[in-house]
Amino acid sequence: MKTLSWWALLLCSLGVAGYALYAYSFLPLGSLVHPDMQVVFNQHQLAIYVHVFGSLTALALGPWQFLSTLRSRYPQLHRWFGRVYLLVGVLLGGLAGLALAQTAFGGLVSIVGFTGSALVWLITGFMAFFCVMKKDFDAHRRWMIRNFSVTFSAVTLRIYLGAFMASGIPFTDFYPLLAWLSWVPNLLIADWLFNRHPAPR
Repeated sequence: MKTLSWWALLLCSLGVAGYALYAYSFLPLGSLVHPDMQVVFNQHQLAIYVHVFGSLTALALGPWQFLSTLRSRYPQLHRWFGRVYLLVGVLLGGLAGLALAQTAFGGLVSIVGFTGSALVWLITGFMAFFCVMKKDFDAHRRWMIRNFSVTFSAVTLRIYLGAFMASGIPFTDFYPLLAWLSWVPNLLIADWLFNRHPAPR
């Protein structure tokens, strides 16, 4: 990954992770979401906190895994970051997200979209782990790229959210679209850009 792209990835990821850490540590739960979503937040507090803190862990650690300097000079740190990323971030955050998706605001379109996001996040994480255990590092890299593209939906969702709100479109009209726009384009673009050619050994 080119230096400028990596820094942009890092800053966006840490920015959203820091925002989530502050919002869910110091503000009342649900105070920053649409009023119609606050009931669900209060009914599923444990799942919300597990999903949020799992996801921000993945956001904070993910970009470092693509830093070649860290992988070559500090392989043990790369491995430990990967374990925490997959176990705490993807596994716990993904399972909680899968449960929360069934109560998603916006009806069936939102439920199916967020369920798909959680399932793809979990499956790509499992495949990345499976490949590294087999020492198939090329395949591991490809699956990790796919996985982090779904992790990065936490960033793109907020970008789209701001754009739609600025456009004046009612929240109830555009929110179901975010359940798909936040992760499907990420996955397609990441796969096309970074998985087109075999990775160098």
